[in-house]
Amino acid sequence: MVVRWSRVAPQLALTPAVLITAVAFIGAIGWTIYMSFTQSRRFPDYTIAPDQWGRQYRRLFNDRAWDISLENLLIMGVGSALAIVVGFILAAMIEREQRGEDVFRTIFLYPLAISLIVTGIVWRWLFNPGLGVEKFLQDLGWESAQFDWLSSSDTAIYGIILATLWQSSGFYMALMLAGLKSINTEIWSAARLDGVGIFRLYIEIIVPMMKFTFLTCAILLSLGVVKAYDIIVAMTNGGPGQSTWMPAFFTISAYWQKANIAYASAAAVMMLLITLLIFLPLVLLTAWQVRRQEARAR
Repeated sequence: MVVRWSRVAPQLALTPAVLITAVAFIGAIGWTIYMSFTQSRRFPDYTIAPDQWGRQYRRLFNDRAWDISLENLLIMGVGSALAIVVGFILAAMIEREQRGEDVFRTIFLYPLAISLIVTGIVWRWLFNPGLGVEKFLQDLGWESAQFDWLSSSDTAIYGIILATLWQSSGFYMALMLAGLKSINTEIWSAARLDGVGIFRLYIEIIVPMMKFTFLTCAILLSLGVVKAYDIIVAMTNGGPGQSTWMPAFFTISAYWQKANIAYASAAAVMMLLITLLIFLPLVLLTAWQVRRQEARAR
C-alpha cells in the first residue's frame, strides 16, 4: 500500500501543535484540578487526604472575598456589555455617514492598540482628584465637581468599567461594522421605499440579521470579563479594601499573598466552570442558529 506524502504531511505538521496543546493546556487543567483537592501550600503536595479532599472548596465558598469577586464579575459583565451597544451605535453612525469612515474607524480603534496596563494607569490619573478631571473642572469654576470614583468602595468598580468601555468599544465597533457591510444593500433600499423609520429598521430588520455578530461579541466579551486582571492591578490593585476584586485577581492573590497553591487552584477551577457556564450556552446557541439557517436554505 502506497502512502501519499501529500496526505501525511499535514498531519505530521500538526503533530507538534497537538502535543503542545495536550500537555500545556489539557495537562495544565488536569494538574490544576488535581492540586485543588490537595493540601498544598507554597509548593505542590500531591497527597490527597480522604477526609479533607474538599477542604479548599468549602473554604472558598465561605470566603467573603470570593463572594465579592463573584458580585463584581456580575456587575462588570453587565456594565461591560455596554461596549457592544456603544460599538453598534458607532458602527451604525459610520456606516450611514460613510464619509471619513477610515479616519473615524482609526480613531475609535486606537484605544485597542494600548495595553490594559497603560489604559488603567491613564484612567487612574484621570480619576485622581489632584491631577485629573476633577481638578480640571474645579479650576474652571465648578468647585462642587467630583470625579474621584476610585477612592470609594461603592464606585471603584464602575470606574474600572468606564475604562474598559473606552478601551474595548472600538473593537466591537469594528466587528459590528463588518456585520453591517455584509447586509445586502437592497434591504436598505427596500426599507427606504417602504417608508420604514430608521429606528424600526435597525430594531426589526438589521439587528436580527446580525445575530451571529452579536453572539460573537458576547462570547469575546464574556471571556474578557472572566479573566480581567491587569486593568484592576493598574487602577486599584483590588482596592479600596477588596471592593474591586475579580476571580482572576482573587486566584493570583491566593497564591502570591497567601502562598497556597491548592486554594488558588480551587479558585482557578471555579473560574473554569464559570467560563464554561457562560461560554458553552453561547456556542451552542450559535451552532443551533447556524443549523437552523442551513435548514431554511435547503
